[in-house]
Amino acid sequence: MSRQSISFTDPNSAWLKQKVEDEGEYKSNSEAVNDLIRKAREIETIRAALIVGERSGLSDQTPEDVRERVKNRLRANGQLPAE
Repeated sequence: MSRQSISFTDPNSAWLKQKVEDEGEYKSNSEAVNDLIRKAREIETIRAALIVGERSGLSDQTPEDVRERVKNRLRANGQLPAE
């Protein structure tokens, strides 16, 4: 794990202090910043998938078809029990 030194604007520093010291949502500044970075990366992944979906055009699949395809994929990955 790498160590880095970063600076925060006053409003961001106050927000971070509130989350760590006042609310106890995080145990440390580092934990809070790493969580924010993870969330930003997830958002980027979701945005990219949405863009790909939008560019692929309209589908003739019904909502039931889509649900079934997703369930099958989850079952194949062991994330959903077999019926």
